[in-house]
Amino acid sequence: MLFVNYPKCSTCQKAKKWLAEHDFTFEDRDIKEQNPTAAELKEWHQKSGLPLKRLFNTSGILYKEMKLKEKLPDMGEDEQFSLLASNGMLVKRPILVTDKTVLVGFKEKDWESLL
Repeated sequence: MLFVNYPKCSTCQKAKKWLAEHDFTFEDRDIKEQNPTAAELKEWHQKSGLPLKRLFNTSGILYKEMKLKEKLPDMGEDEQFSLLASNGMLVKRPILVTDKTVLVGFKEKDWESLL
């Protein structure tokens, strides 16, 4: 499993603690140090089954500063993936990538049922 997170994020910390408590082994990746590529994001988007907008950190400062709420509806998918790949702070986190699925954000009940 790959656990993509921002170490200062409290939700990411909760998710990491949950994984450790449930004895999951995972590769830990800091999204600010190693931002996902557009290709990774495309693959994760497909595996997650979520709408593309769910990959954006809509509560983040950068998202709001860039006024992406207004801009995203007019952007194509490739443009959105490029934008996400340009700065890890735009990406919703944590992201947990497994062989079967990709979980975006941390909702304990979802993680329990899917893992």
